[in-house]
Amino acid sequence: MKNLDSCIDGFGEYFIKVDYGNQNSSIIEEKDIHYFDFKEIFGNENNVQLEIGCGKGQFIAELAKRTPDINYFAVEKNPSVLAMACRKALEENITNVRFLNCSAEYLERYFPKESIGRIYLNFSCPFPKNSYANRRLTHKKFLDIYKKILSPGAEIHQKTDNMHFFEFSIEQFSSNAFALKNVSLDLHNSGIKDNIVTEYEKRFSDMGMPIYSLEAYVKE
Repeated sequence: MKNLDSCIDGFGEYFIKVDYGNQNSSIIEEKDIHYFDFKEIFGNENNVQLEIGCGKGQFIAELAKRTPDINYFAVEKNPSVLAMACRKALEENITNVRFLNCSAEYLERYFPKESIGRIYLNFSCPFPKNSYANRRLTHKKFLDIYKKILSPGAEIHQKTDNMHFFEFSIEQFSSNAFALKNVSLDLHNSGIKDNIVTEYEKRFSDMGMPIYSLEAYVKE
């Protein structure tokens, strides 16, 4: 996208700029922590939920409109794509969502412990090569981060079109202290209601591909 920086500046409060600091994600020093003040950002104390990898924002925009009493952060590491999501929220005057240009490795620096009511992982990159398994957003290294920022009893909702990635996710969740529920091998024919169809989801579904979904939560 041309003139990306000036475009982002035009999104005002919708786009939250962050300082990555020390980019060694295995070491988080005190100077690298910049916890968000949710009340200051949203002007209320409503529950906060998070989508990681929001793409062009179709899902988070619709979800935010349906549930105005919940606040949302949408994270996307591609700034050009994130700008499209910001523009959508701005044009539709959706006030309960904020956007963050960030990789999932850095979430602990901005979200306090036990502060997130739900995480959404919609059609994350499956990184099919085994050598890239640690980049998958359901790999143990990311699950360990999610466990720190999720509030007690909070859930992770995942959707994907990739069977092997889904199998990998189930294995990772199950071996890292998560329990699973509402597991579906064909979401659109499962009878599950209130599903919000993402741009990728529609494309894959129109091709006749099944959509896999699950909900995970930390075992007590």
